[in-house]
Amino acid sequence: MVLEVLPSDNYTLIDSGDGQKLEQYGPYRIVRPEGQAIWRPALGEAEWRKADAIFTGDTDEEGMGRWRFPKTPLGETWPMRHKDVDYYGRFTSFRHVGVFPEQATHWSFMRSLIEKEKRPVKVLNLFGYTGLASLVAAKAGAQVTHVDASKKAIGWARENQEIARLTDKPIRWICEDAMKFAERELRRGSTYDIILLDPPAYGRGPKGEVWQLFEHLPAMVDVCRSILSDKPLAVVLTAYSIRASFFAIHTLVRDSFAGMGGAVESGELVIREQAAGRALSTSLFSRWVAE
Repeated sequence: MVLEVLPSDNYTLIDSGDGQKLEQYGPYRIVRPEGQAIWRPALGEAEWRKADAIFTGDTDEEGMGRWRFPKTPLGETWPMRHKDVDYYGRFTSFRHVGVFPEQATHWSFMRSLIEKEKRPVKVLNLFGYTGLASLVAAKAGAQVTHVDASKKAIGWARENQEIARLTDKPIRWICEDAMKFAERELRRGSTYDIILLDPPAYGRGPKGEVWQLFEHLPAMVDVCRSILSDKPLAVVLTAYSIRASFFAIHTLVRDSFAGMGGAVESGELVIREQAAGRALSTSLFSRWVAE
């Protein structure tokens, strides 16, 4: 499967090429590195020079020093919106801006599952980052547990909950190593109807725990199967920055969920470019969906 995001008022991939991408995030036009864009840009330099912010990566310091603002200095955050959920974009020291727009297809898929159910739905968002998926799930009526190893990411997610006006929704924000949390939930007998997995290729937990995707992902998927409820809906896995075919994680999920019924859908998440209509691949995904 190829799941794609098209240009919208909230986000547009304007152009890409020569290892970079030109994007529109709300009011700002942004240039960032993109290793997948090995082709030539479709638009001329004049369009690229209209950028409000350019990630340079040419300084060693943390924070705003890694961004250049050709027109006027910009603040660290700015308001953004995904459909009916508000959140903050942020210029970070590591190129990202707090949202992965290609995940919108997963958010819509999850939201439809939650809204179709006539019962409380429990969602576990592992490696939850800045919380967009958690907010979408909560907005749809789910009880959400959001887990991330970064205190900074949890803080940002709470800010997003405030600006989204969803502070009354049942979201547990937990700063912990994702594997340790999932294993503890298994021991407790806690279960979830939907589990989201968005692990990094490499990462560290708050107490120095080391995460290596190829080494630890199989065990994580097994634990996730074990903490599914009696009436599970889906498990969604997304993988970034790995040298593998989507068939690798497809086979892992297919084998892990053998005997559960349902179906396994796998492929790539892509963003459709505005200028030339090219598809920029961002990540691999595999999801198990109950019947």
